[in-house]
Parts: sequence; C-alpha cells; structure tokens
Amino acid sequence: MRQAIAAAAALLTIAAVPAAAQHRSEAEANSSGHCATISWLRVPGAERQDNSCLDELTTAGTVASGHTDKADWAGLTPAGLAVPSGVPGIQIDGYFPDTSTTNTNHGWQHDAQFVIRLPDRWNGGLVIAGSPGVREQYANDRAIGDWVLARGYAFAATDKGNTGVAFHRDGAAPGEAIAEWNSRVTELTRAARAVVAQRYFRPPSRTLATGMSNGGYLVRWQLENHPELYDGGVDWEGTLWREEGPNLLTFLPPALRAYPAYAAGGDGADRAHQEMTAAGFPAGSEFLWPFHHQYYWDVTQRIYREELDPDYDGAQEAGTPFCAPATPACDADYDYGSRPQSVRNAVSKIALTGKIGKPLITLHGTLDVLLPIGQDSDVYARMVSDAGRGHLFRYYRVEAGTHVDSLYDAFPDKLRPLTPCHRSAFTALESWLGRGQQPPPSRTLPRPVSATPESLLTACRLDS
Repeated sequence: MRQAIAAAAALLTIAAVPAAAQHRSEAEANSSGHCATISWLRVPGAERQDNSCLDELTTAGTVASGHTDKADWAGLTPAGLAVPSGVPGIQIDGYFPDTSTTNTNHGWQHDAQFVIRLPDRWNGGLVIAGSPGVREQYANDRAIGDWVLARGYAFAATDKGNTGVAFHRDGAAPGEAIAEWNSRVTELTRAARAVVAQRYFRPPSRTLATGMSNGGYLVRWQLENHPELYDGGVDWEGTLWREEGPNLLTFLPPALRAYPAYAAGGDGADRAHQEMTAAGFPAGSEFLWPFHHQYYWDVTQRIYREELDPDYDGAQEAGTPFCAPATPACDADYDYGSRPQSVRNAVSKIALTGKIGKPLITLHGTLDVLLPIGQDSDVYARMVSDAGRGHLFRYYRVEAGTHVDSLYDAFPDKLRPLTPCHRSAFTALESWLGRGQQPPPSRTLPRPVSATPESLLTACRLDS
C-alpha cells in the first residue's frame, strides 16, 4: 500500500531527472559504428535537443545513466513486472518552444519537453505516447517504452506541454491547457517521424499511438483528428471528455459528497452507497474507495475544475481540499449541469466525438474507480458505434482491472494488472494492421479463476 500511495503522489507531482551520467562521445560513437548517425539528427521545430549514444535505452540502463526520471513512472506498473534489456541506441532529449515552466527535468525549467529513442536494431515502426495524469515525458518508460523498444520500435513521448497539479495556470482561457496536450502530441509525431527517417534513411513503415489515462485520451483524439499521421492506436483507459457529459466533473463530485457518509457508517451509509454506485462506482470496488478518496478524487476534481471552470470558486485557486458539502464554493457540491454555457464551451475544446479514422483498440478495467468504466469507455464505445466507425474498433473490458497497476501489489487476490492486457492489445493491433487478422470481438475478459499472481503478470488472452 505504501507503493500505491507513492504512485498517487507521483501521478500528480514532478521531480527533476538526475544529472546525465557519462556516456559515449559523438566521436566515439561515429568511429565505432554504434549510433553512427547521431551527429546528423535534428528534431524539426525543437528549440533544444541533446543527443546521447547509450548502451541501453530501456530503464535497465537509463535509471543509472540519468536518461529517465524514475519518480515519473513510479507506481504505474506492478512491482514484479520484468524489465527487458539489451537495447542500445540513440536518445534525444529536448523541448519545443513554449512559455510555461512547470517541467524541471534536466534543470531546464521548460515545458514541451520530449524524449525520442532510436534503437540500433529497428523493426521499422514508431510508437508515440503522451503522459498519463499530469506527469512528464518519462512517465511511460516502464509501462510502454521498455517493452516496445525491446520489440524494435522507435519510441517518442511528450510531457504534453504542461505538468503538475498547477497545470491549469497554463493557457489564456479555460480548456486551453488541456487542448495544448493534443497539439503537443501532434507536434511530436510529425517531428519524430522526420527524425526516424534521418536515422534509418526511410520513414517509419508504421506509426502507432498508445497511452494510459490522459495518454489514452490523447490516442482517441489523435485518431479522430489526425488519422493521417497514424496507422492505429491502443487506448488504455482513456479519459472521456464530452460537452454534455459524462466527464470527470459529473461523477467525481457525487463521490466526494457521498463517500464520507458511507465511510462513517450508521443510518446514512446505505443511502450513500447507493449514491456512489449511481454515480458509476461499481459495487465490488468498495475496497478501493478509501485510497481513491484520500489520494485521487479530491485533487483531481479541483485541478480539472479549475482548468475548465475557474469562476466556480472566484479568485480562489482550485478550491478547498476535502471541504464539507454546503461549504461555500465546495467542489463536493459542484453541479456541472447547472454551470454556465461557458463551461461547456471550455469542454468542447477538448471533447471527443468517436469519429476515429484508423483502427483503435480500447481496454479498461471494470474496477477502475478514478475513471469508472460505465462513465467512460462504455460510453466511448457507444460513441464510436454511433459514429459508424465500429469496424475500426475493438473494446476489451478487463474484469478486476483498476486504474493504476501498483494497486495489484496491494490486492493481488482481488485485482488484475492491465499491463499484460495492453501488450496483448498491442500485438493484436500489429496483426490487424500487418496481416489483416481481425482481433477477437469486443468482450469482457474474465479474471482467470485458476490464475496465479505470476501468470497474471505475464498473460492476458483477448479471446477467452
């Protein structure tokens, strides 16, 4: 549980990456053949870039060399997840022009930071990822980057242009800080495709988008708005934004109102439980509610409400933590439906439509109590179908999966890690695009009755 608590803190906080360790010089790289094109590489549009020739691009080496930020990805994967290794190549760290300064990595005090990794042994593909939560560009290193690099993909990730719990200070108007996330992923995709062509003397044969939580939202948005840049994507529990709802601002306030009464017990507990389940938090997930109430629901509601509806609490910034209902401007009393049209206009800047233009696989845990599945991916699946894009879509509801896999370590008898399911979805997408092999139909994936903790860490079948 201590590790799970650290995961919650890491999702919302930032930390500076260690100073870069010694690595091969450009002359040594060029003379040896390893990283031989390092001096040629230029990231289009970058204001700064630092090219490094590394003997190991995965976290098996980048933790020691200072080319990742361990705090950024802490807690997003189970502790027992294997770490691949044996991936030498080039890493490019840098940033695009930006005016905000929340990202302190490398001591740059500059947002719009990115990382691009180019393995020596390349399979022809490129994977693009945006960070989950309000984390930085290294947040996907363990959950996604290590694995795709070991499979031979080039990998690029962005901090989305603003980070941390005060991300809402960026942008000139409500909704613009989140809208920047989308433009930064588009920017990185175009730049990374060009860098790949410089490094390997041909463009990528396949460009895939993937990410979890806010990163999954970015996959959805990119395939809706820029399908020309991608061949497909895997959305891991993406955040749903819709002008009419549901969205974070419709289901988090009921949880903040009802949970304290439920936790207190007594005469009001049953009614409070009914209010929780009516808001989308499924029966059977109660063991996860105390942790999410303490570490996720309150701060998430306040900072995203501040981004989209700053006038709710006047001059105060991001409300009052854990305020009691009936307290003036308390986020527990927030009612999205009664707010001015200007709030829905802000949400419309980041809203999804379901009109994907390339193949997309979505997976979501049934015990997700930060983004409840019935208020999120179930709805998005209907949106895709209603938009007439069902032939491009597969949706796997993962029984007993929750929002962050670190909680599996605390509740191995009740939960199932989603990381192996993401990998199964990714390989299914590869077969779909490469061989025309249709993935299994959309379905709920039951938690195997006879599964061991070890098997749940390594396998997740989509067809049974």
